[in-house]
Amino acid sequence: MTLGLVYWQETLLKTVGVVLAVLLPAGGFVQAYLFKMVSHMQSRLGPMEAGPHGSLQLLAEVGKSIQKEDIIPEKADAGIYKLAPYLIVMSVFLVYVVVPFGPDMYFSNLDAGVFYALAVSSVSVIGVLIAGWASANKYSLIGGLRAAGQLIAYELPMVLAVVGVVIQAETMNLQGIVLAQADGEIFGFGGIGNLFVFTQFIGLFLFFVAMQAESTQTPFDMPVAESELVTGYMTEYSGLRFLLFFIAEFAAIGAFAAIAATLFLGGWWLPGLSLDADYMNVVGPLVLFGKVMAIAFVVFWVRFTMPRLREDQLQIFAWKYLIPLSLINIVATGILKVVF
Repeated sequence: MTLGLVYWQETLLKTVGVVLAVLLPAGGFVQAYLFKMVSHMQSRLGPMEAGPHGSLQLLAEVGKSIQKEDIIPEKADAGIYKLAPYLIVMSVFLVYVVVPFGPDMYFSNLDAGVFYALAVSSVSVIGVLIAGWASANKYSLIGGLRAAGQLIAYELPMVLAVVGVVIQAETMNLQGIVLAQADGEIFGFGGIGNLFVFTQFIGLFLFFVAMQAESTQTPFDMPVAESELVTGYMTEYSGLRFLLFFIAEFAAIGAFAAIAATLFLGGWWLPGLSLDADYMNVVGPLVLFGKVMAIAFVVFWVRFTMPRLREDQLQIFAWKYLIPLSLINIVATGILKVVF
């Protein structure tokens, strides 16, 4: 994104933009889905006291967490104990760097944007591990080890699910993938482009399941299973650092949803809209945000519907089913790409 500003002004503007890109979806998910949608689905009122119809409940929750005492266990490794939540949040910030929001609305237009996004998203595994280990708590340690095993297992189907899109678009640049969908054709008809959700529906399914597991949402919430591990690797955290873990959790859902929307649903573009018009730099972010909210709706719907898997079921599902299915999808995509 080039606005004719000097370097420090452009850097400051991009930094503020990334912060907003992280916080707005995270706050929107909590308010719209956790406080309201799920309450109506389960015939409950939900939070109603803070603001009209509970509209200020999110601010109340944030204010409460900030005011709480920041407690560090006596036997904890204080240095990395404090670092862990910031490391996890930072990995989410880095994912948004390559997400395009419009024809000229992006923070960095990397040629290997897909590779970069998947690589930096895996940094959160390190934060989860050191949070569990540094807490000097057996529940935290077990939760951290569970999370590491789960994230490593489901990174593979996530990466392999994206390979089909890269083959079809012939680029790893996320902006290029959006343009490939907008300029594509379905059986010779280009009126609605070629959204990869139609040709890569298996890849979208694999990506969605892996996204659910990477963000430790039910049925893949074993690392923070309340009935077994209190809150897993977050057990000893309080105050601002506990809040940061929750911000990272919901912001990660937003980041993965933005990547999924870009890869499979055309990102900031919709059929009938111009690709290079100036107004798309305003409309594009709104279109992408709408797609992100739609994907997140499915995430939370599954979260409050499915029962939790056992640890062995989780690993079997990834290694025996998702990974072979993703390899079949890659082979099929390659064959069809050559033939057609």
